[in-house]
Amino acid sequence: MSWIEENLPHNLQVFIAYLEVEKGYSLATLRAYATDLKEFELFLNKVKKSLDSPEKIVKPDVLSFIQELYAKNLSKSSLARKLSSLRSFFRFLLKRKKIETNPLLGIKNPKQEKKIPRVLNVDQVINLLEVELEPSPKNLRDIALAELIYGSGLRISEALGLNLEDVDLGQRVVIVLGKGQKERMVPLSKKAAQRLLNYLRQREAFNPSLREQAFFLGIRGKRLNRRQANRILLRLAKEARLNFNLSPHTLRHTFATHLLQAGADLRTVQELLGHSRISTTQRYTHLNLETIMQIYDQAHPRAKE
Repeated sequence: MSWIEENLPHNLQVFIAYLEVEKGYSLATLRAYATDLKEFELFLNKVKKSLDSPEKIVKPDVLSFIQELYAKNLSKSSLARKLSSLRSFFRFLLKRKKIETNPLLGIKNPKQEKKIPRVLNVDQVINLLEVELEPSPKNLRDIALAELIYGSGLRISEALGLNLEDVDLGQRVVIVLGKGQKERMVPLSKKAAQRLLNYLRQREAFNPSLREQAFFLGIRGKRLNRRQANRILLRLAKEARLNFNLSPHTLRHTFATHLLQAGADLRTVQELLGHSRISTTQRYTHLNLETIMQIYDQAHPRAKE
């Protein structure tokens, strides 16, 4: 932890060490936590308090800190991140009985502005999924993952949670465990099925143990994790010369949007996405009233009278 200033409070240094050693957080994440908590420490110093005396910190201190951040015109997302850092720190202290009450208790994050996720156009999707790569096991895995998320609209957690028995390439379906432990069957496109098969034939190159049932494997033969998956999509986007960062959610959102643009009905898209409420699907696909009415007029027999 040579990058951390030596004059930081001892409690903060212990917390950062915990995040590094036990949680395995990246250097960038550790620095973000340290920066946020150091800012709070400097604020506390003004009222002669410190993170090294956490029992003296009370809820009004946190509220005053938030007020100061608001005065600096800090964005709501940045404020939410700082509050998240504080929550983690004080939960850490609470578990270790350094404090008896959490001064963050009852303090909520500011409401975030709803941002419409980016949607790839068809040409961008083709450039991404048809990018020329050497047919190595790693590249076959990477393109299969991207093809699956776009082709079937899976959440990244659902794709990475797949086991070998969940993928039926003959019937071209996957069994997905979604939110709330709800299971659903999702179809595979012919292209996705072929890409998955190409990867599956090279899966042993990752040297999995006999007990490992994960479909997508990392370099150590274990189940591919979310961080690795994010890096995979960023690399593919770079190879395809897309001038923006690509996330799994972008591909899932693109899947839903392209289906609706092609005339799929909301209920079908709702089932494919695994949404329990159709209102979630409407929000997710940023449909406006005009689009919904157009679908209604085209599909409902009473609308045509």
